[in-house]
Amino acid sequence: MITIIEYGLGNLGSIRNMLVRSGIKCTVSGDPDVIQSASRLILPGVGHFKFAMDTLHERGLVTVIQQRVREARVPLLGICLGGQLIGRYSEEGDVAGLDLVPMDVVAFDRARLTLGEKVPHMGWTVTPHADIPLFASVQQPARYYYVHSFHFRCDDAHDEIAWAEHGYRFASGVRHGNVIGVQFHPEKSHVYGQQLLRNFAAMEFGA
Repeated sequence: MITIIEYGLGNLGSIRNMLVRSGIKCTVSGDPDVIQSASRLILPGVGHFKFAMDTLHERGLVTVIQQRVREARVPLLGICLGGQLIGRYSEEGDVAGLDLVPMDVVAFDRARLTLGEKVPHMGWTVTPHADIPLFASVQQPARYYYVHSFHFRCDDAHDEIAWAEHGYRFASGVRHGNVIGVQFHPEKSHVYGQQLLRNFAAMEFGA
């Protein structure tokens, strides 16, 4: 059973509806006991990094998420702000994240936005890694919806699985073991997003 983690932020209904339409069993819950029994986790998110982390701490969810992912090796997909929360640290609020992926979250470097690009970045394009199961059978060119002012910066480029361009190329998808994060919103990305969620539900992650 996939559990979509409910902590007051994110498009939970849209994610759930996409999974249900694909015949995938899921539940929406912020109950630590339900999260403990989940076979896969989705961490959505919209808003400010520090507020999101404060909320996860207040609801007693940080430790349970870390335990399930690190010790039980439960696969987790972080979406948009949820994808940022899986990192070590964010410049947005100067605060630590869940520390599940060796990466930081940084603001767009405005000095490199030389053609008048605006922040937040809003767009649809993504270049996925050719050999990543998360993007298997996704119609190309893939189109995923973005709206964000911060982006991933991985310690190891091998953890990057997708990229986008906004003044410069940045990682818009990451994978580290059983943890995946995407900066875009699959739940707002029509058939492209639905296939990505199907793929996450079916992926084999190994030991």
